[in-house]
Amino acid sequence: MTDRPTDTSVVIIGAGQAGLSVAYYLRKLGLDPGNDFVLLDRGPGAGGAWQFRWEALRLGYAHRVNDLPGMDELGLSFDTADRTAPARDVVADYYAQYERHFDLKVVRPADVTRVRATLDGFEVTFDDAYGDQTFSTQVVVNATGTWGAPFIPWYPGRDDFRGRQLNTTEYRDAEEFRDQDVVVVGGGTSAIGFLLELENVARSITWVTRRPIEFLEEQELNIEGGTRAVTLQDAAAREGRALPSIVSTTGVPRTRRIQAAIDRGLLSERPMFTRIEPDGVVFADGSAQHADAIIWATGFRPELRHLASLKLREQAGGVTVAGGAAYRNAGVFFAGYGPTASTIGANRAGRTIARQVVSYLSTLGY
Repeated sequence: MTDRPTDTSVVIIGAGQAGLSVAYYLRKLGLDPGNDFVLLDRGPGAGGAWQFRWEALRLGYAHRVNDLPGMDELGLSFDTADRTAPARDVVADYYAQYERHFDLKVVRPADVTRVRATLDGFEVTFDDAYGDQTFSTQVVVNATGTWGAPFIPWYPGRDDFRGRQLNTTEYRDAEEFRDQDVVVVGGGTSAIGFLLELENVARSITWVTRRPIEFLEEQELNIEGGTRAVTLQDAAAREGRALPSIVSTTGVPRTRRIQAAIDRGLLSERPMFTRIEPDGVVFADGSAQHADAIIWATGFRPELRHLASLKLREQAGGVTVAGGAAYRNAGVFFAGYGPTASTIGANRAGRTIARQVVSYLSTLGY
């Protein structure tokens, strides 16, 4: 497609839902996988962030997993997938079949460490089994999501806690906390999932959140709630502000499983503690709760460290992105960021971003 001195025209960083969606539409628009575009993924296998989730998590317990564009060609759908198998295994299997069917030639494990601007575009440096490698390209599509950047807020005494502290990415199995006093921090579906798994395993469970939880009457996120979340995410991205959490703008669907937990008193949150002691936490009213472990299910931030040299970040804390394109560099596109986050619209954005990428390449003479 090009005779310019670059290795490829487009590098997509990340092969989760957002990255695969963009790759699918680039292929439909005539770009050749492995030649005109290269898809880099740091995971050991297919499945995006889902491959790293805890074993007990099942499809239907968290936000809905949307089908990838074109997945119906394979006769696959997450709506009819096995609900008894670990979600990570189901997603990994479906994504692997998808990559093979569309011959997307994903390069993995390829951990991107730096993206540098050049006169002709960009150099993308990544680590693989052979050490540091570099691709030169005209366009970068960042689809790294958030899994690699868990957020843990600081509270007085946090560094002096003698028990175990872990974030969502480090949680493996409830049995690790048998007969322990556990504090779960966070108001999203991961925190609720941990509470449900720890019930009748931990000695005690204390749930704390920064704001009251809004349980929706619907069993799935409705169109109105999803549209509102997209609007708020889009506004923040356009203004270069830090992105709000999805659950804070949508609430938590009141599934039958969650309603049953509410009815038996498990899902009853306390306001956030004010400080952490070596053996527990202390609340604003002076009451204390002993803790052997604190699980920080406090969300994630966009994983953008590898883009630092491009100086895309604004003083307001975010990256200015409109319609998937970075304001500060026209050759950088974001999939799975803000309004295109996987849970609220990565598939729709995949088509839009792919078209914008091809349009941008045409302005360069491709």
